[in-house]
Amino acid sequence: MRAAAWRSEKILPGHLERLGVVYVRQSTMQQVLEHSESTKLQYGLRRRAEDWGWPAERVLVIDEDLGKSGATSEGRAGFQRLVSEVTLGHVGVILGVEMSRLARSCRDWYHLIEVCALFGTLIADLDGVYDPRGYNDRLLLGLKGTMSEAELHLLKQRMYQGKLAKARRGELGGPPPLGYVRRANGEVVMDPDAQAQSAVRLVFRTFEEQRTIGGTLRALVREGVRLGVRVRAGEAKGELEWRRANRMTLQNLLTHPAYAGAYAYGRRQQDPARQKPGRRSTGRVVRAREEWHVLLQDRLPAYITWDRYEENLAQLRRNRQRALEAGAPRAGKALLSGLLACGRCGARMVVHYDAHTGRPRYSCVRQVTDYGGKPCQGVAGPALDAFVRERVLDALAPAGLELSLEAAAQLESRREELARHWEQRRERAAFEVERAARRHRLVEPENRLVARQLEQEWEARLLEQRRLEEEWRRHERDHPRALSQLEREAIRRLAADIPALWDSETTTTKDRQEILREVVERVRVDVRGQSEHVELEIRWAGGLTTQHTMVRPVRRYEQMSNFADLRDRMTTLHAAGTPLAQIAERLDAEGFRPPKRGRRFNVSIVQGLAERLGLCRTGATAWGRVTLEPGEWWLQDLAREIPMPPVTLYDWARRGRLRARRVGAEGPRQRLALWADATELGRLRALRAAPLGAHQRERWLRTTDDDGSAERAALQSKSGR
Repeated sequence: MRAAAWRSEKILPGHLERLGVVYVRQSTMQQVLEHSESTKLQYGLRRRAEDWGWPAERVLVIDEDLGKSGATSEGRAGFQRLVSEVTLGHVGVILGVEMSRLARSCRDWYHLIEVCALFGTLIADLDGVYDPRGYNDRLLLGLKGTMSEAELHLLKQRMYQGKLAKARRGELGGPPPLGYVRRANGEVVMDPDAQAQSAVRLVFRTFEEQRTIGGTLRALVREGVRLGVRVRAGEAKGELEWRRANRMTLQNLLTHPAYAGAYAYGRRQQDPARQKPGRRSTGRVVRAREEWHVLLQDRLPAYITWDRYEENLAQLRRNRQRALEAGAPRAGKALLSGLLACGRCGARMVVHYDAHTGRPRYSCVRQVTDYGGKPCQGVAGPALDAFVRERVLDALAPAGLELSLEAAAQLESRREELARHWEQRRERAAFEVERAARRHRLVEPENRLVARQLEQEWEARLLEQRRLEEEWRRHERDHPRALSQLEREAIRRLAADIPALWDSETTTTKDRQEILREVVERVRVDVRGQSEHVELEIRWAGGLTTQHTMVRPVRRYEQMSNFADLRDRMTTLHAAGTPLAQIAERLDAEGFRPPKRGRRFNVSIVQGLAERLGLCRTGATAWGRVTLEPGEWWLQDLAREIPMPPVTLYDWARRGRLRARRVGAEGPRQRLALWADATELGRLRALRAAPLGAHQRERWLRTTDDDGSAERAALQSKSGR
């Protein structure tokens, strides 16, 4: 009688031939444990399927999704199994207490309706039986699914607004950061362990000195500093564990506003676009401070001031290698890396190092990388670094005594803080040994199993204490707590002579970059055309800006701003028959300087300049005691005339392919004069332009010597190589 009352006319014999599926789900494991009546009610639907005519063995219960939310089908193996069974045509009816048990997402719900309509599967709940192929039933099912999703949204919104209201009062609890604990009444206080507090303060102190997370991490590891972490789960929950510092821990510690006494909520927010299916912990991104939900200052005990916290964040931003930031000091030789800006386009100039010499060169490549154009300008690194170095040392000179006193005070304070940290570690180790010994003494002697285990723990604590004492003695030997008189005198002496401290072998390039970043914010460079003059604008820390002009080394005489005057003066002295040595002396006395070399004129430089200016080319030109015959050329002049590399021309002359003779006195100043009239010049240009194949080589040999045997053998051996 009960079966007939519940029986629906929509249930046909074809449905009874297939499976009856009962889908069971609870949203959380807490509901599974505490809401047992709802779970029993869902399992009771199996009896209803039997009353409708399904044999007991043909009723399938799918309960793999107990404790899983219906907001999505991801991670719900039971729902995916249900859809698969319907798609295979195995299911006649799906039974559930309400539609929200199947899906609370319209995407998943309408997909299930479409599949059920396609394969003729019924859907039933406590209100009745629905056929997705019928218009009215389909409309009702869609409405129920929409209401189920809206209900979930309302529930989430109410909980979220309640959480947000509590956070705005600063009362929303959560795991406190490292160095803090939460009391039973919800109040957040500093960790009651003094060593845990001192370790956190030591991290901030070390970052003030090192200025980078990497440097801070290396210093903490080198000094053996451990951080106290409260265990959050497991049998040891709430206990203090001492762990080595790592980069992520330091990153979180330096950026968390709680250490400056502020309560914050919403620093990391969920971004659905970045959330990956099946991974609930992903999708959170760090938001800017303006996007935080709550920020309340002076709500927590602080390790540092709010100004110090802001300075730490600014330093971390400056350490980033970005266009508008100087970046952290690097290991290269370039002193101004990250601080140099182009005076023409405003972009940051980059550093390139010569592959052979390792010398740095600053270049602006903004037009090259962004627009495919040509570089704005470039400056040799050593000259620019030396110029800025002089300006910085001049600025630091008046502060020598103050710097020495401050350096000594900081060093002593640092050592004192480390000494306290080691004393706390030794005290803790001694306490652990004493506790292990006390536990061993209190055990009954007859209980040998327990006594043996406690004895092993006692021995382990003793070994740990011995190891710690050895490390402490090594630390005391290398870093005594108080500065000796010799160390104080060395600090005063070096601080008084800042250039000597700067150039000291113990001062690294990174140390110099650190000093430079303390006093200089930005250096703008603008080269006057292609000349040797460079305009500098130095923006000092504090906002002061100074203008300077420096002379840089250039590659060619033609780039020099006084090249016209130098050429006229050189021509005048040559016409007067002045010897080379006297010309060099006069040019130096009149303020002329050669390019690139950064030194004064000498005989060889003057001789090269004369050749470059064409003052000693063909004809009976007297230059000192050397006279060229008609049709003769100096090596450099002939190489420019053809044109071709001088080294190749010299090789041809050495092999006898050109008529050449050495002129001048024996020694390093002896020069090579090459003969080449108009006909010979034409042949050399043609030979230079033609590819050197086998027939060209044979033709060359036939025109340069009679038999060609020696040169042919030389060429063949060269080709074989």
